[in-house]
Amino acid sequence: MAENEEVMVESATAENTAKESEAPKSKRPSGAAKRPERRERAPKKEASEFEKRVVSVRRVVKVVKGGRTLRFSALVVVGDGKGRVGLGIGKSKEVSSAIEKATTIAKKNMKNIPIVNDSIPHETVGKFSATSILMLPAPEGTGVIAGGSARAVIELAGIKNIVTKRHGSSNKINCVKATMEGLLNLKTKEEIARRRGKSVEEI
Repeated sequence: MAENEEVMVESATAENTAKESEAPKSKRPSGAAKRPERRERAPKKEASEFEKRVVSVRRVVKVVKGGRTLRFSALVVVGDGKGRVGLGIGKSKEVSSAIEKATTIAKKNMKNIPIVNDSIPHETVGKFSATSILMLPAPEGTGVIAGGSARAVIELAGIKNIVTKRHGSSNKINCVKATMEGLLNLKTKEEIARRRGKSVEEI
């Protein structure tokens, strides 16, 4: 009896082995071909040196013969925090597209702003339309004292200590453009001396 049982067990084991060999192989690729190694993947895009800030997004409705058309207008400020800043206004039927257009325009209109000791060299007043902004240099530790629209331009330009006061219209586009106008009027001692053909000590 023991011999018969051993023969039956051996035959059953042989049948199971044959079934396993006949079973279809899985379509899953082998471990070597699962995924490409991390070092073979395409490198990620480098982070942009510019930082952007969306100041406002407005919905613009235009009445035409066939009805009303809806569009969006976006105001974006772009800067590197090292004295370069620009602004752009983009319009499109979608908000994301309007922001992209405004960002592209802002990068093309980058301007250099003189910065001395993390502040502005001297007092200045920026005017645009019905808005005027007074900007005063401030000692270290003061911070940026400015409204939301002007703050975007000042911070992205890299100015860390300044005091501002807005007069007139509070329109965001006017405030941003007035701030840019005031910053572009700034002059350093070296630049004034070079224009006059003198040294800094002579001025």
